[in-house]
Amino acid sequence: MSNPVRIDPDESPRARFAYELRELRRAHGLTQRRFGERIGYSESTIGMIEQGRRAPTQHFADLVDAAFGLPGTFAKHYLKTTWAGAPEHFRPWLLEEQEATSLRGYEPTLIPGLFETEAYARAVLRSEPGITSRELDERVAARMERKAIITREKPPLIISIIDEGALRRPVGGAEVMREQLQHLLDLARYPNVTLQVLPYTANALCGLQGGFIIAERDGRPQAAYIEGQPRGRTVDDRDLLGQLMRRYDAIRAEAYPQSHSLKLIEELLDDVQP
Repeated sequence: MSNPVRIDPDESPRARFAYELRELRRAHGLTQRRFGERIGYSESTIGMIEQGRRAPTQHFADLVDAAFGLPGTFAKHYLKTTWAGAPEHFRPWLLEEQEATSLRGYEPTLIPGLFETEAYARAVLRSEPGITSRELDERVAARMERKAIITREKPPLIISIIDEGALRRPVGGAEVMREQLQHLLDLARYPNVTLQVLPYTANALCGLQGGFIIAERDGRPQAAYIEGQPRGRTVDDRDLLGQLMRRYDAIRAEAYPQSHSLKLIEELLDDVQP
């Protein structure tokens, strides 16, 4: 079976698995049918995995490694498709985020995870009580890997509203904040990113109850991640999604437009002492 679908390996961990599998199979001169026969899978299943339409399993990854004499290589690719470095409660949301055509979110306390620099993310995650050095490294890596969706070939539209307080909170020290604020300005140059600031004086007090992000596909809300203590949750209830959309619209109505928001960030950047 031919596979005309173009795969961008940087789009997601699943896309990376699909891309590497297809390239390796072709390098060995195997058709999807012959490769499927070798490892006990149908031609159609190989095709769907190579197109990113079907998720691989641990067993499948192990068989690929065995077939090509690459112990652990595809097993590692598989672990990334499960976002093993991310907290378990957050993994359902990561899958929704990868499939979204647009993301709309509000963050009242910290810079949104998709927009964090590595140093900022490390400072935030390090504050988790009881976290080990290994867990910290894994969670930072997972958070950085999320950001690939911003620059992939077909990125989602991202409209992010950040409370002014989050921009002023000195996370990690002056150098970390300078880098983070500059990173926000850099991200705003991407055509698929809209960044707005909700000022202290805004009347959208409902936003102070917690942050959230909504994933849409082709204009319809599909799921949302709602922050909470000690952990957030992913939801897909239609009524709840409707309530979140109305709350998002109310918050955005009080936010500065992007041009004004970026000017404020530039001023805050100038005020941070190196």
